[in-house]
Amino acid sequence: MKKETIILVLLVLGIGILAGMIFTNAKKDSVSNNPSVAAAPSIDYRQKIQALEKVVQQEPRNRNAWVQLGHNYFDSDQPVQAIDAYDQALALDGNDPNVLTDQGIMYRKVGLTDKAIANFSTANKLSPRHIQSLYNLGIVYRYDTKELDKAKEVWSRYLEITPTGDGAEQVRAMLNQM
Repeated sequence: MKKETIILVLLVLGIGILAGMIFTNAKKDSVSNNPSVAAAPSIDYRQKIQALEKVVQQEPRNRNAWVQLGHNYFDSDQPVQAIDAYDQALALDGNDPNVLTDQGIMYRKVGLTDKAIANFSTANKLSPRHIQSLYNLGIVYRYDTKELDKAKEVWSRYLEITPTGDGAEQVRAMLNQM
């Protein structure tokens, strides 16, 4: 092969690589600068939260609105506000294992593991077959308080209630890791 041919091939390869890098970076910039081209569906929690705040301001005893407000704070990663909204809902009716569990998740997120454990335990006492509270209680015992025996006990109860399915497989995997 001639020296000129080798140089030409290397030059074409270099230009191709450079063009690919420029195109890739331009594509990334256009996606990041254009929020309407987001990869995941965008939900405007701000609008939902504002609407629900108006509802609870006008109807402070509207438990469903408080729950929905808590869920929107939960989903928009605002744990302190979610905890407060769930508190309002639970003050109106404290016998909801789902709300207790969601609030427990938010307590864990802000580092209040004792409150998270209390919520998950209360949820499970209200509804002994409530697997989501057992799952999360096991998470706190396993990863936060490092009480492996308690995690095993809770997750064993989970598997007694729900021996099959994706959640059961995940629980088994976590038990096997311990």
